[in-house]
Amino acid sequence: MKDVQERGAEEGTRFPGKTYAEVVLEPAYDQAKKELLDPMIAVNKAHLIMLYEQGLVTKRDAQAIARALLELNTEKLRSNRYTGRFEDLFFEVEHELLALAGEVAGNLHLARSRNDMGIAIYRLVLRGKLLAALNSALALQERLIGLARAHTDTLMIGYTHTQQAQPTTVAHYIAAVSDSLGRDIRRLRAAYANCNRSSLGAAALTTSGFAISRERTAELLGFDEVIANAYDAVSGADYVGEIAAAVSLAALNLGRFAQELLLWGTQEFSAVRVAAPYVQISSIMPQKRNPVSVEHVRSLLSSCAGDAATVLTMIHNTPFGDIVDTEDDLQPYAWRSLHTLEAVCRLLARIIETLEVNRDVLRKRAEASFATVTELADTLVRKEGLTFRTAHTVVAALVQKADAAGLTVRELTVEMLNEAALKVVGRPLGLSGDELGQALDPWHFVAVRSLPGGPNPQEVARALSVQAAGQAEAYEWTRSTRAALERKLKELDLILAEWLRS
Repeated sequence: MKDVQERGAEEGTRFPGKTYAEVVLEPAYDQAKKELLDPMIAVNKAHLIMLYEQGLVTKRDAQAIARALLELNTEKLRSNRYTGRFEDLFFEVEHELLALAGEVAGNLHLARSRNDMGIAIYRLVLRGKLLAALNSALALQERLIGLARAHTDTLMIGYTHTQQAQPTTVAHYIAAVSDSLGRDIRRLRAAYANCNRSSLGAAALTTSGFAISRERTAELLGFDEVIANAYDAVSGADYVGEIAAAVSLAALNLGRFAQELLLWGTQEFSAVRVAAPYVQISSIMPQKRNPVSVEHVRSLLSSCAGDAATVLTMIHNTPFGDIVDTEDDLQPYAWRSLHTLEAVCRLLARIIETLEVNRDVLRKRAEASFATVTELADTLVRKEGLTFRTAHTVVAALVQKADAAGLTVRELTVEMLNEAALKVVGRPLGLSGDELGQALDPWHFVAVRSLPGGPNPQEVARALSVQAAGQAEAYEWTRSTRAALERKLKELDLILAEWLRS
C-alpha cells in the first residue's frame, strides 16, 4: 500500500498525472503549437463572424472578442512550454481571449464543441499540406515530361520479369512513369475534395438549438461544402484515411521508379548518370560516385508509405464516433507523410532535370539484343500468312539455335530462318535478307508501333502533349486554390478590423 501511495505522490494528486503529461499531453501540445494554432484562430474568427451575423452576439460583444482575436500574441503562445495548467492549447487560447476580452469571450464557444472545431482544424491543416504536396508532385511531373520530350528517339530495351523484352524508347518509359504520377495527382486531388468539407456546426454530434449558419462558417474558411450529417462530421475518419491511401500509393509508385534509377546508374547498366550535385564520394574508394540522393529518395518514400500505413492502422477497429485514435495521436502521421512526399518530389524533380542519359549505350544494347524478334514473328504473319503461334514457334527455334551457337542477333541469316521453318512448317520462307534485317531493326520495331500508347516517336509526342495539358490544368487549379484560400483567411481579419472601425 505504501508503494502505491509513493507512486501516486510521484504522479501528482490532480490532473494531469506526470507520466500522462509526458507521454501524451506535452507532445500533443507541442504539435498543436506548430500546426494547429493558426487554423484554430481562423476557426474562432469565422465562428465569431457567423455568430454576429446570425444575431447571436451583440455588436459590442463581437467587437470585444474581435479585438482580442486580433491582439492575441500567437508568438508568445508558440514559445510557451506545457505546464499542465491548461489541458491543451485550446483551453490556453480560450484563457487568453477571456483575459483580453473579459467574460463575453465565453460566448465564442456558443453552439460549438471541441469535436466539430477540432475536425475543422485538422481539415484546414491537411488541405494546406495536400496542396503543397500536389505542387511538388506537379513540378516533378513537369520535369518527367521534359525528360521524355528530349528522348523520343532514344532507343532502349524494355524489360518484363527483369529480362530483356522488346525495344522501346526512353521517352516511352518516362511517359509511363509520368502517367502513373498523374494518377497519383488525381488521387490526391480527390482526397482534397473530400477533405475540404466543414464539420463546423455539428457541435458535439447533434448540431445546436441555436440558429447558427453552418454554410456561412464553411464559406468564410474556404471549405467547398458542409458535411451533411452532424454525427458523420465528428465521427468520420475516411477523409484522412483517403489522404493516407493516396499518399501511400504515390510513395510506392515513385519508390519503384527510384529503384530502377539506382539500377540503371550502375556501371553494369550505365544507362543514366546522376549529376554531381546529387552524388557523394567514398571515404576510402577514390573512384566512387554514389548516387545517394536517389537512395534517400527511395528510403524516404518507404518511410512516407509507413507513416501513411500507420494512419490506416490507427483508424482500424475504432468506434464510429468522436475518439482520440483518429485525432491528436493520428494526425501527425498524416502530416509527416504529406511533408515527406512533398519534399521527396521536390528533390526528385531536381535529380530528373539534371539526369544524363547514355544514348549510345542504350542504342547499342538494343541493336545487339534479341528483343526485336517479336517483330520478326509479326512479319512472318504478314508476309507468309502463318498464324502467330506458328510464326512464334519458328522464331523461337531460330533464337534457340543461335543462342546455342553463341551467335548475336546480327548474325542471323535467311538460311538459318528457313532451316527453322522447314522443321516447323515443312517449307522454306520467302523472306529476303533486307526484309529479315528490317524485321530485326529496333528502330523499325519502334516506328511501326504507332498505336495509341505505343513507342513510336510521334505517338509518344502526342501522348506527352496530353500529359502536359493535364499537368498545366492541375497546376493552375493548385495555384488558384491556394491563392483563394489565402484570400479567405485574410478576409477574416479584414471583416474583424472593419467592425472595430465602425
